[in-house]
Amino acid sequence: MDVLAGMKLFARVVETGGFSAVAREQGGTQPTVSRTIAALEAHLGARLLNRSSRAVTLTDDGRQFYGLATRALEAFAEAETGVGRRRGLPSGLLRLGTPVAFGRLHVATRMPAFLDRYPQVDVELAMSDGFVDLVEAGLDLAVRVGDLSDPSLIARRIGTTRRVTVASSAYLARRGRPIVPADLTRHDCILYTRLATGNRWHFAGRDGPIAVDVSGRFRADNSEAVRTAVLGGVGIAVVPVWLFPEEIVGSQVNILLEEYEPRQLPIHVVYPSRRQLAAKVRAMIDFLAAEFEISPLLSAYGTRDAA
Repeated sequence: MDVLAGMKLFARVVETGGFSAVAREQGGTQPTVSRTIAALEAHLGARLLNRSSRAVTLTDDGRQFYGLATRALEAFAEAETGVGRRRGLPSGLLRLGTPVAFGRLHVATRMPAFLDRYPQVDVELAMSDGFVDLVEAGLDLAVRVGDLSDPSLIARRIGTTRRVTVASSAYLARRGRPIVPADLTRHDCILYTRLATGNRWHFAGRDGPIAVDVSGRFRADNSEAVRTAVLGGVGIAVVPVWLFPEEIVGSQVNILLEEYEPRQLPIHVVYPSRRQLAAKVRAMIDFLAAEFEISPLLSAYGTRDAA
């Protein structure tokens, strides 16, 4: 059998927790994955996985082999990368994770230029506002907006998110314009449920930080829904300025409380710790960093917090 292919498949079964998930990922069938693992077990002369109708778990031999296989696969990837670097040709499938709205507005729109520059690289964009496990999801790297909390990941800062308070012209015509953060308590606010501080919004004022408890009739766990609600006149929201790249310029969406902007947040690319970074991953990181650096929406250039 192809032992290397079997090791790769075995590692993905362990990381995803089952045969079916790997079959979907590989575009194959569950029986094919099962047969490949069985052939690997026969080759090794040891059972690696316990199967049941509900779950797949590692045996003691499987646990030991997984650790050894992971190191072997990383060494093989390192060898491949070394050869690829000498050729100077990033190649292969790159799986990139991004938040939904950010990916649609600021990553997908830049992919034609990346694909044109690197004709041997294919890109699969996986968009989710949740912080997914990169290894479990099979991602090579991900863009994260906000403060990082996972010390197991390698991170490089590639941009800055300026946050603003916004509302549509239709909402302001109906409800009036807040002058200071405290006025928000009398308005309908759109709540982003993934915000670490919940319904307490924090602002930076001339006399120091300000915190306001807000409320509203609409909340959502993703920026796309918040964006749609703002455009529909549902209420006021605190959002990244990049969420409305055209509407703010066109005055369809208005920036409020300009003297009380919330703290800016970093934009990072993160990837699992590895001794050798694949050429395709390095190419994407450098590409995004260069693109974001020249974007007024994605860098600190020209803002009060710029260095």
